[in-house]
Order: sequence, then C-alpha cells, then structure tokens
Amino acid sequence: MQRAVMRVLQIHNYYREAGGEDSVLDQERRLLTSHSHDVHQFTLHNNAIRQASLLPTAFNTVWNKRVHTSICHLLLDRRIDVIHAHNTFPLISPSIYYAASSCRVPVVQTLHNYRLLCLSAKLYRRGRTCENCLRSRTLWRGVVGRCYRSSLLASATAATMIHVHRVLGTWAGKVAQYIALSGAARAKFIAGGFDPERIAVKPNFILEDPGPGAGGGRYALFVGRLSEEKGIGTMLRAWERLAPPLPLKIVGDGPMRPQVEAATRVVRNAEYLGRRSPLEVRELMGRAEFLVFPSTWYEGMPMTIIESFARGTPVVASRLGTMQEMIRDGENGALFSAGDPDDLARAVSAMSQKTQFTASLRAGARREFELKYTAERNYDLLMAVYERAIANR
Repeated sequence: MQRAVMRVLQIHNYYREAGGEDSVLDQERRLLTSHSHDVHQFTLHNNAIRQASLLPTAFNTVWNKRVHTSICHLLLDRRIDVIHAHNTFPLISPSIYYAASSCRVPVVQTLHNYRLLCLSAKLYRRGRTCENCLRSRTLWRGVVGRCYRSSLLASATAATMIHVHRVLGTWAGKVAQYIALSGAARAKFIAGGFDPERIAVKPNFILEDPGPGAGGGRYALFVGRLSEEKGIGTMLRAWERLAPPLPLKIVGDGPMRPQVEAATRVVRNAEYLGRRSPLEVRELMGRAEFLVFPSTWYEGMPMTIIESFARGTPVVASRLGTMQEMIRDGENGALFSAGDPDDLARAVSAMSQKTQFTASLRAGARREFELKYTAERNYDLLMAVYERAIANR
C-alpha cells in the first residue's frame, strides 16, 4: 500500500544509561527514512542534570518553557505533520504537548514504561510488583516510599509533574494516540484511567533480520542488565538446584555485577562473560539452546526476547506481564512462576531434556518473529497509528 510521505518529529529525553528506548528510537527513524519519510529529532540528555541546579530542574520537569518555545519554532519551520514522543521525563516535560496543540500538530506518545502511572516507571517496589498507585488519584504512596531514585525530593518532583498534568487534562486531551508495546501493558494503562480508544498496540521490532541460528551450543544464555528486577538472583539460585546443570552463559553489566562474578565462581556451570558486542551477542544467541529471561517486573517489550526469536532461539521466561503474552509453553519456549527458583529449575530441566522438540521450538520462535516483529509488519502498524492521529486531531 502506497502511503503519503510525512514529516515526523521524534522527541526523546535520553537516560544516563543507554537502553532499549534509545534503540527503538533509532530503529523507527531508520525505518521511516527507508520509506522516504522526512524525520527530524529533538533530543535532550540526562547528563545535563549534573550541571544544573535542583530547583530549576524540578520546575522544568513540570513545564520547560524553553523547550516549549523551541518546539513551536521547529513545528512551524519544518511544517511537521506528526510528533512522535518517546520519553519526555525529566528535562523535556509535557510542555511539548501544548506546543503541538497550539500548532495543530497531533502527538503520538509511546508508552515505553509505566511512568504516567508509577514513580519508578516499573510498577515495582522492594523486590516485587506493586500497583499501589495504579488507581490512586494521587501518588503520595510513591513519594513517601521514595520510589523514584530513592529520593524524597526526586519522588515529589515526579509526582508533581504527573499530578499537575492529570489535573490539567494533558494526558487525556493533548495526546492524539498512545502506543502500548503489548496488550498486557495496554491493560495496565486502561486500569489507570486512560481511554482505551486512544491506545494502540504496536510491539518493538528488529530492523535488520539477523536470520535464524543453528543452535546446538548446549548452553543457556542470559543477556541483559544485571539488576534486581531482572531476576538475576532467581536465576542463580535456580542453577544451584540443577543436577547436572546445563551450562549458563551470562552477558551484561549493572549494579549486581559483583554478586554475579562471585556467584559464578561457585555455581557449577555458570559463566560470566561481561559486556559483549552486538555481533557477539547475536552469535551467542544463535547457538544457545534457549534464552533465560527471569525478570520480576512487568517489562515493556524486551528487545532481547525479540532478538532471540529472530535467531530461532526459544525463551524460558517469567509468567508475568508482557513475557506471558510473548511466550507460549511448548511452542516458542517455556514459562515459570516469577521469582521462584524451583520452578525456573524445573522449566530449565524440562527444556534441557526435550532434545527431540528442539527443532520444533526453534521453528516456533522464528515463526513468532516473522509474524509479529519484522520491520515490514511494524511499518504498517506505525503508519496506521500516525494516520489515525492526524485524522483525529
């Protein structure tokens, strides 16, 4: 289907640590330009916070006047058709939605995380999922609990931003279309009061298909940030219970690196590989028997799982949120109870012994990628959202 060429403005506030959102931003830019769309970007980086004083930063989180002015000029100068906002917190602020409204330019907002419902953006607190603020009119529990950066001031700032714009009707009236990455994420936002008619589901994707791997490496693989919510402890305790354990290779970095390094010195057949290049990760994925994804929070749309599917590698993941939507037992992987090392050990043991089903599982994983996560499929979904936003502005 031939689509009209659009002028798109991508808006993104980069985090201090690069992550999946940055990758999605770049891949969508490249996808759009490959179809001859004119893509512009407005970005800020959280490294600037280190040079800024706290009070102006707090005010700018709620309303950044300078950004509002810049966006107004940019929209008029470039004759933008649609804004696609990814992250606006904390430096860009919701002022961009008002700039867009004054110029009659519709806004599409991707909900990469749960920031508009939860100060931590993860619906996660003290080692477990938390929905205390999901249906609350205020976010006082999150402030008292210091849920953002373990800071009372930072939590109060984030809560003020969210609450002020709830009262102003920003989320309800200034965004033409939201993009949720999964049906599970969409359901959380609807439960939090968002209009279901304005939330489309469009998953993440891989721009350049790496092709299926051969498998046969006789090891399991973990790739990701080494942090509590990623279920690192659950995974290591599960491997202690396996007899004999399938070799586990761990790739990544993060605050739990010292614990992982210490554990892999004593846990049989667990090996820490540190950081690896994207090409090395792709090769490791292609040969792995399966990917282990033991996350204990709902997740947005893990690129790691999509990359594993693209390589035809099944996934053993937590029965929780988006993972439960992506993984189907016996078809493209296996599920286990989140945070339960015994159940993870059971799932790993079962997968390790199902050698006769290996080809079927690999085919199922690859088929899942081809059906849902290719660039071609994603382009159609993205353009449909843009067109709906323009039609409804």
